[in-house]
Amino acid sequence: MSEVDRIGATYLLRTRLDPERAAKVIAGEQSSGTFVSLPGETAELTKRAAARVEALEEIEDSGAPPLPGATGDGELRSFRLRITWPLANIGPSLPNLMATLAGNLYELREVAGLKLLDIDLPEVFLDRYAGPAFGISGTRELSGVEASKPLIGTIIKPSVGLSPQDTAELVEELCQGGIDFIKDDELQADGPACPFDERARSVLRVIDAHAQRTGKRVMYAVNITDEIDEMRRKHDIVAEMGGTCVMVSLNSLGVVGLAALRSHARLPIHGHRNGWGYLGRSPDNGWGFQAWQKIWRVAGVDHLHVNALANKFWEDDDSVVSSARACLSPLFPERAWQAMPVFSSGQTIRQVPETWQRVGSADLIHCAGGGIVAHPGGVPAGVAAMRAAWEAAQAGTTLAEAAKDTPELATALEAFK
Repeated sequence: MSEVDRIGATYLLRTRLDPERAAKVIAGEQSSGTFVSLPGETAELTKRAAARVEALEEIEDSGAPPLPGATGDGELRSFRLRITWPLANIGPSLPNLMATLAGNLYELREVAGLKLLDIDLPEVFLDRYAGPAFGISGTRELSGVEASKPLIGTIIKPSVGLSPQDTAELVEELCQGGIDFIKDDELQADGPACPFDERARSVLRVIDAHAQRTGKRVMYAVNITDEIDEMRRKHDIVAEMGGTCVMVSLNSLGVVGLAALRSHARLPIHGHRNGWGYLGRSPDNGWGFQAWQKIWRVAGVDHLHVNALANKFWEDDDSVVSSARACLSPLFPERAWQAMPVFSSGQTIRQVPETWQRVGSADLIHCAGGGIVAHPGGVPAGVAAMRAAWEAAQAGTTLAEAAKDTPELATALEAFK
């Protein structure tokens, strides 16, 4: 069996036991073995179906406490573990892939910590799944933003509480201010205080009227997260009214839900990662973003949230930059299937220079909620300040220098310290 017929995964493993024994237990639990020898597990079957430990390399341990219930009284040590599985065990199926690579192994007593760091997928997944339909180039075409510039975006704030009419009025102000991209907050879906149909229709009428006047159609990622049939219906409302994007909460939807939406969708799918903390926050357990984002790109997401620099959450800047670069890295030699990274979390003009310097690409959506809406000069001034900050960063000019010619940026520097 060649390597193209195998699926690979890399883990951070922590254990107090003999590491080779722990790795063997993981491989057995997630393929043909169990806790005792089985009469039917012949040498031929094992050769055909068993997982294979390919590499086990000791690395520095974090010193964090072990997972509850971990056995062993030896020294707690960390290892970089690589395991491969025969593709024939599951076929090119994302739900079953997740069950294999991130299933019961997290519950093993031999494991004192385990984090799925990366996945290697055979190209046969290209034949089963559609991948992103629009990605970076399609998003740029629909939004009208040229390749050398980021999409300047914002989030409807307050997160919840606005009526459909309130939302439409805010969107009209954002459109007039020159925004490229607007998204619903993930908490705003289809509640009785702000029903989806009324909100979507009110906002999209405003966006269409603005496009008729100016020629610029602002991209609005409408939150359609729901049951599958309802998502399809809501997607079609957005498409019929000239909308250019829909948004879903990925961890709420699941990979099957996203794949079902992708098979129906005619619009870019904006993937919000809310809930990521329960998967990725622990340095020693759960999922690494490098592995997680590959699942969603194969399933068909076009945009992926990556947090942001100097954010209001727990994640450090190195992790954010690594996540953004992962989204921009080609997924397969034949097809890049890139997802446009979305920077969002406590953003103002202050984070722009380092974002440009460290990511080194304008293929991103930079969303600032309060950083735009709370500008003392109003929404148009907030948009102008963010755009000026990006132009300055890309030109190698400091914000202070650029602010001499841009009053909106000067005000933002004073307001957001």
